[in-house]
Amino acid sequence: MRANYKMQRLFVPDDLRAGSAFEAGPEQSHYLSNVLRMPEGSELLVFNGRDGEWLARISARGKKTLRLDAVEQTRPQPATPDLVYCFAPLKVGRLDYLVQKAVEMGAGVLQPVITQHTQLARVGIERLQANAVEAAEQCGILAIPEVRETLKFDRLLAGWDKERRLVFCDEDSSTNNPLPALQAVRETKLALLVGPEGGFSDDERRQLRALPFVTAIPLGPRILRADTAAVAALAVMQATVGDW
Repeated sequence: MRANYKMQRLFVPDDLRAGSAFEAGPEQSHYLSNVLRMPEGSELLVFNGRDGEWLARISARGKKTLRLDAVEQTRPQPATPDLVYCFAPLKVGRLDYLVQKAVEMGAGVLQPVITQHTQLARVGIERLQANAVEAAEQCGILAIPEVRETLKFDRLLAGWDKERRLVFCDEDSSTNNPLPALQAVRETKLALLVGPEGGFSDDERRQLRALPFVTAIPLGPRILRADTAAVAALAVMQATVGDW
């Protein structure tokens, strides 16, 4: 069932079931009351990443909060996508964009990875989670991706599930066409690794290419910024071996 894009959607932490009542947070209440100017009796869609999507109604107003009543489920909860997206963190504005687009493109896990050329050593996990929720609200997504703690490159590879095919974007590939390499993938459990602005180091590339569960792909003849490369790689993966 496709999302209803005509109604306001809101992520809430509360359990959702028929007849349940809960309060929207202060920021959400301010947005609904003062920005959208929604009066009592107005309806919107709410979801929590667990119980599907529900039609809710504004039933009461407090000084800083709104009471919402869950009326009926509009969409059941889908399974979380199985695609693991591993990425070297970028500067804040572009990292926000990268996370939002990854969620829109069907990532089920967001895994920050510190590589040799990564410029941002610390990542705000709460900010990543907020961006994932925002993308879900805007795009009708019900399954919120898992945001994992940052790992160093070596630790990521050492603990890797060997049954999950890891695709990485190799800017030094001898070809410009990613399709033959992706069409040869037989695993259904997939992951994508996108490096930082400076690309992977020669040693990191050698480590990746030596592993039997790793597939290297190019992204065409042009040099792409890391956030652009992420969207391009996710698109070609989903179209070739994903759920498109």
